[in-house]
Amino acid sequence: MSVGAAPKTVADALPDALRFAAEPVPGRFALFLRALRHPRRLLSLLLTRLSGRRLRAAQRFVALVGAHHHLHWPVGLAPSAEPPAALAAAGIECVEVDAGGLVRIAPEGHPLVLLSVDGQRIAAGASAAIAAAFADPDLHALYGDALCGRGSDGPWLPLLRPAFDRDYLHSVDYLGPVLALRRASLAGAAPVAGAAALDLALELADRFGEGAVRHLPQILSFGQFDGGGGERQARLKAVERDLGRVGEAGTRVVLEAGGVIRLDRPLPEPHPLVSLIVPTRDRIDLLRPCIESLRHRTDWPAKEILICDNDSRDPATLAYFRTLEAEDAARIVACPGPFDFAAINNRVAAQARGSLLAFINNDVEAEAPDWLERMAREALRPGTGAVGARLIDGEGRIQHGGIVLGTGGLVTHGHRHFAADAVGYLSALRATRSVSAVTAACLVIGANKFARVGGFDASAFAIDFNDVDLCLRLNAIGLRTLYVGGAVLHHRESASRRPSPEAAARHDREVGAFKKRWGPLLAQDPHYHPGFDPDLSTHLRLRRGWTGRGPVEPR
Repeated sequence: MSVGAAPKTVADALPDALRFAAEPVPGRFALFLRALRHPRRLLSLLLTRLSGRRLRAAQRFVALVGAHHHLHWPVGLAPSAEPPAALAAAGIECVEVDAGGLVRIAPEGHPLVLLSVDGQRIAAGASAAIAAAFADPDLHALYGDALCGRGSDGPWLPLLRPAFDRDYLHSVDYLGPVLALRRASLAGAAPVAGAAALDLALELADRFGEGAVRHLPQILSFGQFDGGGGERQARLKAVERDLGRVGEAGTRVVLEAGGVIRLDRPLPEPHPLVSLIVPTRDRIDLLRPCIESLRHRTDWPAKEILICDNDSRDPATLAYFRTLEAEDAARIVACPGPFDFAAINNRVAAQARGSLLAFINNDVEAEAPDWLERMAREALRPGTGAVGARLIDGEGRIQHGGIVLGTGGLVTHGHRHFAADAVGYLSALRATRSVSAVTAACLVIGANKFARVGGFDASAFAIDFNDVDLCLRLNAIGLRTLYVGGAVLHHRESASRRPSPEAAARHDREVGAFKKRWGPLLAQDPHYHPGFDPDLSTHLRLRRGWTGRGPVEPR
């Protein structure tokens, strides 16, 4: 959009990270009409509600009609501003970025500096919270949450930010414009004009370690947020500068639709072999589309397909196996016995030749041909463990956008039931970012890293939670889990599984084992804001009673 041009859409008038706020939210009547399309499910929902199980009914309603953001700031919690004297008394100097995006910070003055921009106001109580956080000498930069004003008398939009995530910040600037800094840490700093907060946060994380930049889950500022994409070139420059600092200057930086930045890190030549591992028992109706998409809609020059055959008997399936082998398109590996997802994948992974493993469910189909390239670029990074993709379900909605711990009673797929083309809260669905776990329905990992943690734990998690457990064990040894929003596939979840009393009992055992092993992590996912309701689809509404006021600890 040219300078001075009127915004083309409501989304164009917002900063890139806030484009989710422009997505339409259907009214109650429209949602009711959607529900009427599924009368049996609607009747079951109503019976659940009448029986007093309100939460279960609400969960089923979201699954029925789709998820939409309902982030209404509580009435009566309009923010008030911090008096300037309170900032000074706490040893904080407020410095505004000028009209050209420049910031000038004198070497002498109050020990703390608070970056801001015109139109932003510091929330009452912020001074004390910021000063208390900086009592920790290892903290060098702090950002909090904010309220975005929509119109002169419109409702406030709460901006609840994640913990510091360098990968996420490279994709989307979810951080600015208000940032508290330790003045002594800024000697010689010359931040990028137009992206000062982003540039300074990334520089301090590089100099002092990523733990030096933290998030305080508290409302620290409020005001109008200007958009229109005018900050994009500055963001690109800040990201390129940071890549140079960490020795990745050869990375190609690409600005995608909606202002999300994609990093194309150089790939080794020749490209490493990827072993695509697909378990199945018959179900040719699912398997054939899956395999053909891996063969013909996956742009990666070095790949092998290994089909884990768990006692297939259907003549059509066996004939398809013979055709694949005759065309040298796949290897069929016999995996007889009761279906054990973890053990089957472990067995075939041990026979794979690739330096990268890609675990694929037989009910998954590739959509964008570059999905594997995008995931492989991340999986090849030394500090990365498991890598997951954006998965779309059979109704054209988000099936997987990363896994969030402690939600939905145990774990939840991020942005579950949102529209397939939704950008996600703070553009989370399109970004590359750290998450606690990803689903093994489509998971890419270095073969040596998979072996390093012993693969999937088949003894405790034969069917469920083996993927989450794998990711958490990788995280525990310092290998982060990444979600790649630009890698898109379709997933008809559990289409090849059949419920039974035995399956229910096994699931209960695995739930117990998961809680016993990872219970403390379920209290609050480190990548998810505690202000969100933990009971429905993620990022859908605020937690009841959450006010955005302290006391809280930085994270």
